[in-house]
Amino acid sequence: MLKKNEGIDIVKELGGIQNVEQAQALFEKRLDSDHLIRIRKLSQPEILIKIANAIAMCDPARVYINTGSAADRQFIRQLALNKGEEAVLPMDGHTIHYDLKEEQGRIIDRTFYIANPDEKISSLANKILRDDALVEVRTKMAGIMSGGTMVVGLYMRGPVGAAATNPALELTSSAYVSHSAEILYRNAFDDFEKEVERLGHFYTNIHSEGLNRAEDLPNARVFMDRSHRTTYSFNCTYAGNTLLLKKGNHRFSVDKAVYEGEGRELAEHMFITGIDGPDGRVTWVAGAAPSGCGKTTTAMAGNHFVGDDLAQMWIDESGSVRSINPECGIFGIVEDVNGEGDPMLMDRLRNPGSEVIWSNVLIDETGTPHWTGNGEAQPIRGRNFQGPWKKGLQDANGKEIPISHPNARCTISSSALANYSEAAEAAEGVETRVITYSGRDSDTMPPVWVAKNSDHGVAIGACIVSAATATEVGASGVKRAPWANAPFIPGALGDYMKAQFDFFGSAAIADGKRPIMAGLNYFLTHEARGGSGKKLLGEKKDVKAWLAWLEQRAHGDVDAIETPIGFIPRYADMQRLFETRIDKAYPEDLYNRQFSLYVDNILARIDLQIAAYSKEENIPPRLFDVLKEQRDGLVALKEKFGPIVTPEQLSNM
Repeated sequence: MLKKNEGIDIVKELGGIQNVEQAQALFEKRLDSDHLIRIRKLSQPEILIKIANAIAMCDPARVYINTGSAADRQFIRQLALNKGEEAVLPMDGHTIHYDLKEEQGRIIDRTFYIANPDEKISSLANKILRDDALVEVRTKMAGIMSGGTMVVGLYMRGPVGAAATNPALELTSSAYVSHSAEILYRNAFDDFEKEVERLGHFYTNIHSEGLNRAEDLPNARVFMDRSHRTTYSFNCTYAGNTLLLKKGNHRFSVDKAVYEGEGRELAEHMFITGIDGPDGRVTWVAGAAPSGCGKTTTAMAGNHFVGDDLAQMWIDESGSVRSINPECGIFGIVEDVNGEGDPMLMDRLRNPGSEVIWSNVLIDETGTPHWTGNGEAQPIRGRNFQGPWKKGLQDANGKEIPISHPNARCTISSSALANYSEAAEAAEGVETRVITYSGRDSDTMPPVWVAKNSDHGVAIGACIVSAATATEVGASGVKRAPWANAPFIPGALGDYMKAQFDFFGSAAIADGKRPIMAGLNYFLTHEARGGSGKKLLGEKKDVKAWLAWLEQRAHGDVDAIETPIGFIPRYADMQRLFETRIDKAYPEDLYNRQFSLYVDNILARIDLQIAAYSKEENIPPRLFDVLKEQRDGLVALKEKFGPIVTPEQLSNM
C-alpha cells in the first residue's frame, strides 16, 4: 500500500524551510514588493512551505507569482521570446518553440519513481530509492535557476468545484513551460487555497531547463515522488518531460484513484467527447489510446468536444459515471492533421483568431508552419526541429530527414474549437455511457466491438497492443499498452487492474447507467485482410460511424452479432450510419474484411497477454477467467469454420 508523506520530503530537506515563519522570512528577502504582496494573499502553510523550499533549493534571481491576469500572461509570453524559448510567427498569436533535436519525446530511460525501500513500483517503470534521489536532486538541482526567473503558477487540473479535480503548483524557470500551462490548465490563483482545503491535497512540480544544451541531456532526469506528490525535472525542454502538470501529475492522480478512490474513482489516459443521437440526445464517450494513436482525431470526431488526452472519472451519488478533463487545452500531435480528416482543428491552425504554440514543425521562409501529412503543398526549404532544412537533407545515417518531427505538436485552447462544449467546465462533469480502448493494431482486432460485460470490458483495456510511436525517445516495435495508461501507472499493475474491475463492476452504478465498454481499431491494413500494401483499410473519418454505432448500442437502439470476444455490428446498421453520418458508401465486401475474425491472430494476442500477466504479482483472477473464456470460444469457432470466421457464419450460429 502506498503511504503518503513517508520518508524525507526532498525539496524540504534541501530548501531547509520547516515552517511558515521561515517561509515568510525567505519571501521578504527574495521577492520584490509587488510579488510579496501577491504571495501574502496565500496563507495555507504547506503551500507556502513548498514554494519557499523550491526557491531556496533552485536559487532564482527573481520570483514571479503568476496570478493568471492578462498582464501576467503577457509577461510570460514576452519572457519566452526574450529568452529565445519561442519566436514570433507572422500570424497573430502564433509562436514557434524548438526542443533540443535529441529530445523530441518523453525520456523514459531517465524517468524514475522515487521509492521508499518497501514500496512496490510498476514492473513497466523505473525506480530510484529515496536516498539516491536526494543525492541526485542535491547535485543537479541546487542553484540550477541561478540568474534566472522562477515563475510560480497555481492551477486546477479540472474545473473548480469538481469531485475529482486536483490542485497543482507549477514552479519553473522555463517561460515556454509556463506559457503552455496557461493554455492547457486553469490558473486558479484566487480559488487555489479554497480548493486545497476542500480536497485535502495538492501536487507540486519543480522544473528547470538548466543551460538547455545537448551535452546536458545525459544528466536530464524526471523524478516523481509519489509519497509527497512532488515532481522534479531538470536539464530537459520537451513539454512531456517538463510540463509536469500533465503526465507527471496524471501519475499522482492514478495513485490517488487506485489507493484512495475506494472503487469509485479513476484517472485515465482518455479523450472525452459527446456524440449526437436521435431526438437531440447527446451521449458522452471516454476513450483510451496510447499517445500518437489517434485520441485527438477521435475526440474531434465527436459533436461536443471536452478533451483529447486525460480524464478523471467518478461514480456520483445518483449512480452515474461522471468524467472531467483535467486540462482545458490541447497539446496535440500534428502529423497527418489535415483539412479532410481534421477540418475544425485545421481551421484554427490555419486562420487567425487563436493563440497557438507550435513545436518542432518546419517554418518556411514566409513564417508559415508545415508538417508531414497536412495535405498541402510542401516547401523545399525552411527551419525545423534539427536546424536549417531543405528537401532531400539526410541525417548522419543517410536517412532522409522529414519536414517535421513525428512528435511535432500544437498547443491551443480547447475553447478555440468549433465543437468545444461548455460542459467541459461543469463541476458535475458529463455522464459517461461509452468507454473505448484502442491502439495501432494493423492486423488483429475488428474496427469496433463491445464487451459482453464489465469484466470483459476491463480485459479489453488490459490487452491493448500497439505499435510504438514517436512520443517516447528510443521506442520501437509493437508492444503491450495496458489501458493506454501503462507509462503512467506508478504502482503494481495488479492494484491498478483491481481498481478497474471494482469501478466498472461497482454496485454503486445505477441500473441503466452502466457504460458499455468497447474496442476501437481503425489501423487495420489491406495486407492484413487479404489485400496488399500497408495502406489503412478505411479512412480516419470512418471513426464517426463507429462512434455513432456505439452511441446507439449504448441505448439499445441497434442489435449486434455475438462473438467470443464481444458484440460486433450488423452490416445493415453500419451501411446506414456510413451514409447518414459521413455520406459514404460502405460495401459489404469491406465490412466482411473488417469484421471477419482472424482467429489465429486473436489467439496469439490472448496467449501473449496470459504469458505477460502470469509474470505479474496479484493480478485479479477475473482477467484470466475472461481470457480463457474467449480463448475456448475462439478455438471452438476455428474447429467449426476454420481460421477466418465471417460475420455471416457468426450470425447463423
